[in-house]
Amino acid sequence: MLMDPVQGETIGETAYRRIRLDIVFGRLSPGEKLRLDRVSEAYGVSISTLRELLNRLCSEGLAVAEGQRGFEVAPVSAVDFREVAAMRQLLECHALEQSFQHGDLDWEGRVVATHHKLSVMEKRMIAGNRSEPEIWKQCDWQFHHALISACGSKVLLDTHAAIYDKYLRYQMVAVIFRGEIAADQHQKLLECALVRDFATAQKVLVDHIQRCVEHALAHDTDWVMSAAPKRAVDPAKSSGAVRGHQVRRGADRPARKRASSI
Repeated sequence: MLMDPVQGETIGETAYRRIRLDIVFGRLSPGEKLRLDRVSEAYGVSISTLRELLNRLCSEGLAVAEGQRGFEVAPVSAVDFREVAAMRQLLECHALEQSFQHGDLDWEGRVVATHHKLSVMEKRMIAGNRSEPEIWKQCDWQFHHALISACGSKVLLDTHAAIYDKYLRYQMVAVIFRGEIAADQHQKLLECALVRDFATAQKVLVDHIQRCVEHALAHDTDWVMSAAPKRAVDPAKSSGAVRGHQVRRGADRPARKRASSI
């Protein structure tokens, strides 16, 4: 997950990071038309550079090229969500086993520290403070990444990160918050990590992921679009990668009812 600016990064890399995060966090909606002139203005890059960035996002499955008509944000579907979830489950379960076997004291420290941050955010969310969903999801990512960070394979970590971002996009688009159920599962994962019980951790993780998918499809399915509206990005509403804006809903899409607790 690309979150913070990298020292010395180019204007193009900054724009890529911002667009990518705006897609992952739902500020650019699935199926949204990406008009080159307006998007280039919104993110401060030339149209030629923007084409390169959007082609890069197409290769990651976050955008779609429309031939001569330009680009749009990749659509979402129930089938794709299940496939993304299954891939995350496969990669993360394998990485958990490797990480639990090779993790050292520093690894334990990372796991404990990231769980503490996540736990604090979850308690705020459960208490009704939903004002910082992106910070919450950053903490969620940091904890899950810490759990597998000692797996010993950069390829595995990079592949998992890419899949995790696609999974996260569905969580943001579908407005998924599973409250105490998810918090309890995170606590169990922490406990398993500290005693190196990867078998139990894998079972908890499978349940963690599958329940998320089941809830999204059973309780809130209006985000699954067969034909998304084509809207142009508004430069005035474009958000930067680190400004912490909430997920933006398009004016032509009715507001959905948020799940209070799952």
